[in-house]
Amino acid sequence: MNRSIARRGRRALARFLVAGPLFAVGALSGAPAAHAAVADDIRVNEVVTTGGVNDSIELFNKGTAAIDVSGWILRDNDKNHTFKIAAGTTLAAGGYRSFDVSGKFGLGSDDQARLYLADGKTLVDGFSWTEHSEPSWSRCPDGTGTFRQATTVTLGAPNSCGTPGGGGSTDPVAWPGASGVATADASNVFGQDLSGLYQEGDVLWGAQNNGKLWRLVRDGSAGWKPDTGNGWSSGKTLRFTGGSGSPDSEGVTLAGSGSAGGAFVASERDGSASGTSRLSVLKYDITASGSSLTASKEWNLTSDLPATGSNLGLEGITWVPDSYLTGAGLGDASTGAAYDPARYGAHSGGVFFVGVEGTGMVHGYVLADSGGHTRVASFSSGMTGVMELQWEPQAARLWAVCDDTCDGRHRTLKIDATGSFTTTAVYDRPTGMPNHNNEGFSLAGSDECVAGSKPVYWSDDSNDGGHALRRGTITC
Repeated sequence: MNRSIARRGRRALARFLVAGPLFAVGALSGAPAAHAAVADDIRVNEVVTTGGVNDSIELFNKGTAAIDVSGWILRDNDKNHTFKIAAGTTLAAGGYRSFDVSGKFGLGSDDQARLYLADGKTLVDGFSWTEHSEPSWSRCPDGTGTFRQATTVTLGAPNSCGTPGGGGSTDPVAWPGASGVATADASNVFGQDLSGLYQEGDVLWGAQNNGKLWRLVRDGSAGWKPDTGNGWSSGKTLRFTGGSGSPDSEGVTLAGSGSAGGAFVASERDGSASGTSRLSVLKYDITASGSSLTASKEWNLTSDLPATGSNLGLEGITWVPDSYLTGAGLGDASTGAAYDPARYGAHSGGVFFVGVEGTGMVHGYVLADSGGHTRVASFSSGMTGVMELQWEPQAARLWAVCDDTCDGRHRTLKIDATGSFTTTAVYDRPTGMPNHNNEGFSLAGSDECVAGSKPVYWSDDSNDGGHALRRGTITC
């Protein structure tokens, strides 16, 4: 999207409100002993009261067995404000579940988040605060620690408990390539809103927010221009399945079979209903003729993800092969065991990871060929927002990119010994590139390595200076 999100100043640590549970549930009078023992494992773990995410309360199961929380009650500081947890809701051992309570009550700057058993009388856990979250009140460590202001919203995933103000403990270092960048397109070809990028050999795919997909071909040795064949000269207009709407196309990627297997586009809303989130991955047959493309499939993830502002949703998408994920030992958040692709039947042969602008979270999905979807991973990027994701096979690492909101920072992540993606490095943007509103990033393949370096490309959503594409280098 064409804007810079204002960044809030962080208050000093001395002003952070530190609080624990309001009570020990086992000490409650009138609570049956068996219920108390079970309930004591469910903790209020994160609270969000401001920002691009609706008022939400996250629960965490710190125990060793799954717990059914059907019918349990969430309240703020008013006993008449009630959010009833839906029937069939279970928290797995070590599991997280967030609840958007904004439809029932608002969480104020001086308020409480309280959890009751289904009787509405037995208080299980609670947390009180005297200032809004900036952006998240998070228990550190999860389930057992005290609350503090975390720099990243992590609803549905482990809390971001790194160094306040940094989103983690990794310090940024210089860009691992040349400091200079150059334009990689002719003047005013795309205008504003060019977002996600994906390079496939001699083709660069580009997603534009106004519901367009571009097929770009080489323009000399260092640039790109629109393909003039098969209806691509002005980009192809995208439609949802059935030919309706206008996807707010923010990111694009290909799976293991390349463009022959279709392009996968991340969209955060329908442009014809721009005030409503529609967090979707859409599949397109990009070999089709004509000037428009209708999605052959939509995986609508909206109900599975924490609510965000309609213009703060899915920004980046990338595909990671099952071979890496199983070899590195990815933990499957849906089962609590190691990720096993065979469990999911026919799918793309990998997991699609999507980045959320409003929360800085990354979520991994198995998208079944049948149209179903399963979330197998959720983790914080360590940044306030994610505008692009790219899997780099050559280095077996995931890139998460933020725009001028984060001064153009890039992070690389790999799966650690616990089975989770964790940050391995934080890079500043090249010193020769101004703080552009870069929402797209793509890396060349290993076949383009020359003298230890290969090209990388950024797309500038604001089209600064009349150019939307820029080229730099990175070490191989």
